[in-house]
Amino acid sequence: MFTLTVKDFQDARARIAQHIKHTPLLTSRQLSELTGYDVRLKAEGFQRVGSYKIRGPLNKFALMPEEQKRRGVVCSSAGNHAQGVALAAKIHGIRAVVCMAKNATPAKIAATKAYGAEVVLHGMIWDEANEKAKELVRDEGLTYVHPFDDEQLIAGQGTLGLEVIQDWPELDAIVVPIGGGGLISGVSMAVKSHNPNVRVIGVESSDGPAMKTSIEAGQLETIDCRTVIDGLRVRRCGEINFSVVQRFVDELVALPDREIFDALIWIMERCKLVVEAAAAAPVAALMNGLVKLPPGSRVVVVLSGGNVNLDQLRGLSWN
Repeated sequence: MFTLTVKDFQDARARIAQHIKHTPLLTSRQLSELTGYDVRLKAEGFQRVGSYKIRGPLNKFALMPEEQKRRGVVCSSAGNHAQGVALAAKIHGIRAVVCMAKNATPAKIAATKAYGAEVVLHGMIWDEANEKAKELVRDEGLTYVHPFDDEQLIAGQGTLGLEVIQDWPELDAIVVPIGGGGLISGVSMAVKSHNPNVRVIGVESSDGPAMKTSIEAGQLETIDCRTVIDGLRVRRCGEINFSVVQRFVDELVALPDREIFDALIWIMERCKLVVEAAAAAPVAALMNGLVKLPPGSRVVVVLSGGNVNLDQLRGLSWN
C-alpha cells in the first residue's frame, strides 16, 4: 500500500529545491474575519510555471533512468501539467512532447512551447489527445508522464505540504482542491506524517465530483463530468490517488462552478491575488460554510495556481 513518510518528502524536496520557489503562506485578514478561523493562503501561483505542477515532474525526472531520459517523455494536457512537464524536462535535458486538443487556447500552446516542449495537436478533447500520447509511447518509446496517478509525481507535489508544516507547524486543518487527486494525495501524506491530527479537507466542483463519488461508492467510478473548470475536470480519478484519499483525507466537499467562480472574483478583489478557478475552490468552500471547524482554528487554504483563463471569465454568464 503506497504511503510516504516525512523523510520521503524531505528527499523529494532536496531533489527539486534548486529549481522551485518556496512559495509564501499569506495571512488573510478578510477570510479570517469572514469565517472566524485563522486563515493563511498557500500562494502557489507564485511558483514557477504559475502552479504546483512543476514539483512532481521535477522529482520524477530526477529519479528517471538515463535510458528513459534519452528517449524522452510525453504527456497530454492543455494546462498546468503541460507547462510543468515542459519546464522540468528542459531543466533535466529531456525531450518533451505534449499532446493537446486542437481547440486548446493559443496562449497555453505558446506557453508550453516557450518552456521547450514539442506540441502535437490532436483531436478536440483531452481523451483524444491522450490517445495520441499513448500512440507516441508505442511508436517512439517515449515515457508517459501521468498528470496525477504516479507515485513519484505525488511525492513531488507533496513537497508543498512539507513547506506548509515547516512554515506553520501549529496548523489545525488544510483545505485542498481536487481534480485527479495528485495534489491532495501528496499534501495529505506530508501533513499527516507530521501530525496525524491535522484535518485534511478536499474540495471538488459538484458539477464533476469524481473523487467524492468514488469515495462514497467505495470504489473508483467514472462520472459524467460537467464542470467547465480545467483543473477540476476529471471523469475518473487515479487508482493510487483514490487509495491515498481513502486513508489520509478526512472529508470531501463539493459546490457548483458558479460559487467557485464567485470566490475567484472575491479573491482578486479582496486579497489582490490572481488565481485560477481550481485554486479558488477551497476558498469557495470556506465562504459557503462547507468547512466546519472550531472557532479560531488555524486553517491553510491551498491556492494551487494562478494561470487564470481570462477568456473563460469574460464568457461567463449566470443568467
